[in-house]
Amino acid sequence: MDKTYDHKKVEENIYKKWEESGYFNPDNLPNAKEAESFSIVLPPPNVTGALHMGHAFEDTLQDIVIRFQRMKGKKTLWVPGTDHAAIATQSKFEKDLQAKEKKSRHDFSRQEFFEMIQEFALSNQSTILGQLHKLGLSLDWSRLAFTLDKKREKAVRTAFTRMYDAGLIYRGDRIVNWDPKSQTTVADDEIEYVEQKDPFYYFQYGPFVIGTVRPETKFGDKYVVMHPDDKRYEKYKHGEQMEVEWINGKITATVIKDHVVDMEKGSGVMTITPAHSEVDFEIAKRHGLDIEQVIDDRGILLSIAGEFAGQHIKKARPMIVEKLQKKGLVVKIDNEYVHSVATSYRGGAVIEPQIKRQWFVDVNKEFTLEHSKIPTIKSGSKVTLKKIMTEVVTSGAIKIFPYRFEKIYFHWIDNLRDWCISRQIIYGHQVPVWYKGNETYCGVEAPEGEGWVQDTDTLDTWYSSGLWTFSTLGWPDQTIDLKTFHPTSVIMPGYEILFFWVARMILMSGFLLGDIPFEKVFLHGIVRDKLGRKFSKSLNNGVDPLEMIEKYGTDALRFSLVFGAAAGNDVMFDEQRIQGMKHFVNKLWNIARFIEMKRIGSGELNKTNLKDLEKIAQHEKDRQLVQQTSDMVSFVTKAIDGYMFNAASQEIYEFVWHVFADKYIEDVKNRIDGNSSIILDSCFLITLKLLHPFMPFVTEEIFQRLYPDLAKEKPLIIQSWPEA
Repeated sequence: MDKTYDHKKVEENIYKKWEESGYFNPDNLPNAKEAESFSIVLPPPNVTGALHMGHAFEDTLQDIVIRFQRMKGKKTLWVPGTDHAAIATQSKFEKDLQAKEKKSRHDFSRQEFFEMIQEFALSNQSTILGQLHKLGLSLDWSRLAFTLDKKREKAVRTAFTRMYDAGLIYRGDRIVNWDPKSQTTVADDEIEYVEQKDPFYYFQYGPFVIGTVRPETKFGDKYVVMHPDDKRYEKYKHGEQMEVEWINGKITATVIKDHVVDMEKGSGVMTITPAHSEVDFEIAKRHGLDIEQVIDDRGILLSIAGEFAGQHIKKARPMIVEKLQKKGLVVKIDNEYVHSVATSYRGGAVIEPQIKRQWFVDVNKEFTLEHSKIPTIKSGSKVTLKKIMTEVVTSGAIKIFPYRFEKIYFHWIDNLRDWCISRQIIYGHQVPVWYKGNETYCGVEAPEGEGWVQDTDTLDTWYSSGLWTFSTLGWPDQTIDLKTFHPTSVIMPGYEILFFWVARMILMSGFLLGDIPFEKVFLHGIVRDKLGRKFSKSLNNGVDPLEMIEKYGTDALRFSLVFGAAAGNDVMFDEQRIQGMKHFVNKLWNIARFIEMKRIGSGELNKTNLKDLEKIAQHEKDRQLVQQTSDMVSFVTKAIDGYMFNAASQEIYEFVWHVFADKYIEDVKNRIDGNSSIILDSCFLITLKLLHPFMPFVTEEIFQRLYPDLAKEKPLIIQSWPEA
């Protein structure tokens, strides 16, 4: 063996050998026909750019599980894929287009613009796939999927049509998150709440004092709302009307009593702007109130604003306050008010709630689930999507780890509202609905005949990714993959997308298959810098995983990320830890070189049955090592099975460095004989197997060099997992 381990010479060659072996594909594994199946779908990274450290962490965890289950003899499938990330990808492409060519989407036809973005997305996908290879991930590349390819388009259209026919998808006017800059609705998860300081204004509204940070929305405020149990206002009756002086003169205000009002907040009285607030919209719906739009799609005040009509809300705000001051209606101004402002994560624009005609999924509508594989729901039962999402977790059909996230999941389901699935952008799955006069048609294929015009909206990215566990296995066709590998065994995303992705996969699988999408959900934390901050461009604290791989090797990066990662907790990234794990890789290599030099004989070097080793162990230190190795096998196996990856990695690290190297090798090097040579050799081989899911490259390279006879038979990637 070489004196030093050089990851740059090893990793690419090893990965190429794995790919050529075909063992990433479960169909090529030994005993594939009779083996129990185990499957994961990769949470698809967005094709907006390169992978980041969070992806490296997430994908390493999955690879550990996949390699572990493969070595345990299971028919193991890990499906790779990427997400078209509609809004994010179009937004990034448009910025680049404007910067390079001074052009916008309006300079092209819809089809031209779509094809340009698709080319951009697939180019980014190519970069991402290269990075996934660099991380050593044992993905089955023959099953590569993309959320906006032809197969997924068929799945999306089939899902939409079936939900539409069942009355679960409808088009209606509701309050949505509107991005005035990108001119589209955005999902709840695409909103970033930014803390900022703004003046908080207290205004006199007739006999009441109301408060707001947004006086520009108040032109349509002709309802004053208070809690029915608030003793301060018991003399005012529900529906009572009064004349009050307001921004543009006198208006008639109506008293509304509603339990939604927080009596402890401010004066306990508020006016409402139903067209621009979700809470206010729901109040208006409950009481059958008028809903008047004040601000248009671009953030411009409408005619209701009188003299301020046509002005942008930011420009108009101070002038509106000045007018109210002249009228004596400003009670006070708090200039130190700090609050969270909803902004578009991708574009940075402040979100303006607007009432829009959009497509929605109804989560509360009853339907008949014809065929159910969910234990507590019988076939033919009347259910709602909300009920399915609750039942699969309460029944234990799906288990969420760590357990504390179950409470968060149920809290979200309890407050679930109809899901807005339409977007006003070009890039994405176009809604499969066509119109001709008063006729409407929904289907997988376009209707025959002339005059049909397709709906111009596209679908929320989460709609297509909600089908991910089964669309990647061939659905809506009844494929062998679908029968063999679905439900998938586990899904392993970050905890921040528990609601937005995990819950929606449960919703989609429940309705379309009458089944769960996965048996377990393991939620990991976010990778942060060593000061505990999220990685971001504004902080300039991002770290490229490929740079770390180039510097220290993939194994060192992977092991460092997992080593300190308790289940569900955030991970503090520290380059010094990667450096430390590089030393650990070198230590492993040096142990292998020592064993190669100290071997006695060659006939029985490959004993890995710990009971056989126990029989030949004559020296006390040999017996101790065999027992300690057995204990480690037992602990590591249980830890990986229980998704305690940090505990497993720490156990192996402790054993290799402080038990095997510091104690046993120091003891045995001056007394080695035939039996102790076998024990030394065999316990190290067992250790390599345990370490392989965490550090695949160096363990495979040592295995190939130190155990060539075994390696000829089969590589480490499919060697049997040790038994205690």
